[in-house]
Amino acid sequence: MKHFATLALVIFSFFQTNANNATYEQRRLAFVDSSLAYNTGSLIILQSYKGVPVDSVLLTNKLNLIAAKETSDFDIIELVRILFLSNGAYDSKILPVLYGVPYWINNYDTVRNYWSENHMIMWMSSDWLLHEKYNKTIDANLRNRLVHYLELKNQYGFYEFFSSTYSPYSLSGLLNLADFAQDAQIKGLAIKAAQRLLKELLRLTNDKGVFFPVAGRNYPGKYESAYGQNHNNLIYLLTGMGNPPYGSSASGSFLASSTLSVDTVISSWQPDLDTLYSFGHTLDSGFVLNSGMSPVDKTVFQFSSGGYFHPAVVSETVQLLVDSNMWNHVDFELLKPLSTIITPQSAPALSEALSYISKSSVISGQSVNIFKHHSVTLASIPDFWKGKVGFQQYTCMANVGTTAVYTASGEVFQDWQDRNTNNGNVHLPQVKQKKNVALLMYRPEPVSEVTGVTFNNKDVALHFKAQDFDEVRNDSLWILGRQGNGYVAVRRNCLDSIAGNAGCPTVDGQTWVIMVGDSLMYGSFNNFETLIQQSQFETRWYIDSLTNEYVYYSKITVDTTTVEYAWGVDTSTATGIKNVTAKNSMFSVYPNPANNVLNLDLSAFDNQPVTIKVLNMLGQQVYTEKVNATASPKTIKTDNWAAGVYLVTVETAQQRYTQKVVREK
Repeated sequence: MKHFATLALVIFSFFQTNANNATYEQRRLAFVDSSLAYNTGSLIILQSYKGVPVDSVLLTNKLNLIAAKETSDFDIIELVRILFLSNGAYDSKILPVLYGVPYWINNYDTVRNYWSENHMIMWMSSDWLLHEKYNKTIDANLRNRLVHYLELKNQYGFYEFFSSTYSPYSLSGLLNLADFAQDAQIKGLAIKAAQRLLKELLRLTNDKGVFFPVAGRNYPGKYESAYGQNHNNLIYLLTGMGNPPYGSSASGSFLASSTLSVDTVISSWQPDLDTLYSFGHTLDSGFVLNSGMSPVDKTVFQFSSGGYFHPAVVSETVQLLVDSNMWNHVDFELLKPLSTIITPQSAPALSEALSYISKSSVISGQSVNIFKHHSVTLASIPDFWKGKVGFQQYTCMANVGTTAVYTASGEVFQDWQDRNTNNGNVHLPQVKQKKNVALLMYRPEPVSEVTGVTFNNKDVALHFKAQDFDEVRNDSLWILGRQGNGYVAVRRNCLDSIAGNAGCPTVDGQTWVIMVGDSLMYGSFNNFETLIQQSQFETRWYIDSLTNEYVYYSKITVDTTTVEYAWGVDTSTATGIKNVTAKNSMFSVYPNPANNVLNLDLSAFDNQPVTIKVLNMLGQQVYTEKVNATASPKTIKTDNWAAGVYLVTVETAQQRYTQKVVREK
């Protein structure tokens, strides 16, 4: 058995070393040796790969976590790899543990996640490979959904796009299939999907080997350190750029022990880019793409694209939560307060009423503006759920050398890693980018407290680590930074500071500007600052009488680039806008947001009898009264109303007019 294991390792290594160019192979082998020498990271994978005994303490600790760990699939995927690399040496120890957990959605499982993109492939690939190698019993739909998943990734890309948090774990599932699957179709699809995922990683990597991307799902901590994180192992192995890692991360161990051909991946990296990169599909297209799946699998695939409580899918979501007794699952804790009042039939109406939070989790189809010039990058996602709650989404990101510069909305902390990892933005901006200049506009939608969770802190702050720059200059509302030959300039909405960060409270709306450049583009840092000083900026509110919209407009012209955007919202739904008069809206409400009283200006009704009704976002009537409209405002006491969003309706015999109003605490 020992001789067979040695022979298998020799054959495995032969194919490994002949799959890619010599420079990559030297770097890969050196990475394996240094990781083993430093005795850190995902050591037992590389020990299995090298054919040496694995650390028994590390292995036992990992096995002990499987039964109860919330993310046990992160460990299972490693254990499966060890099974295949060690040629049976640890089967008796590992297999009984792996057989003791479910591999797909099941009743009363309130711990494990089977439906986000990275979890799906880790569970499915592990289940499939255990089936092929050990004849493990699988459900009848496994192969169908596994092939479907792989085909979606190859054709449309990854929903958790550019995620330095989740992409490395998706890669682990793909690499296990690419290396060990016996099914030729699954193996071929996995190889292509893994290569595509790695190319995505390099697309936004600068020439310092730094990856600070816009992302469909990510953590704030991923923008704090340029090196030393899970994905940095992948970048270093592929390009040699960045700091050589001391010890391996999980993803580094997977790639370093893989037979995957990466020559095309390595050659895909470019030092300069100025492009609009489109991928994915619409939510509606997903209904067609997933139509051949079982009802449960169809809903899970909708989940993976962010389609949880969107009005178009919420009935199926609620039905699955009811059928599988999953309202107590940790992933649905935010919306658990709705479980007592929501049914599959009532869900769409409530979801529409809570659209500020129900729609914006969808991440299935985007276009990303990417500007990269050696060490500086600027990327953004235009028209992405503007004004709504963000779910781990980062929609505009600048990268100067080894530091990230970006804005985010919501409660501000001195340490950005203290921010909520589930809601990176309380309200998402509208971003317009041309080349190396981005205009970021914030105009939050009114929110309700129906879920028991508030999103009332709408502050916007700037992530700008002054200590990372060689020079920092303040020039009016602009703050400029230079790191080496790379430059960044940010036009702040105000000069306020919140928790030690540049930040501005949001009353109506606010606009920020980010621009990047370097010495090859602009010469000296002084020349770059001169261009900033010569820039022209304007912003204003107005009413478009043709569209009946309140419009928030901003424009920046810097150097030869002009970026502008007019953000219109129907006057019947807009709130919180000061110094704007809507002559054709028939009535106005103020103050908005309200505290203890609400005033209605009914003078436009010329003494007509009108009926006033106020409904909360559950459709419950909280106030009604018939009055004769007069020149004096009608005052309504609101001190007994819960904080949230309300619909104020004024009806005449012929017409009905509606406005939204926010009741603050």
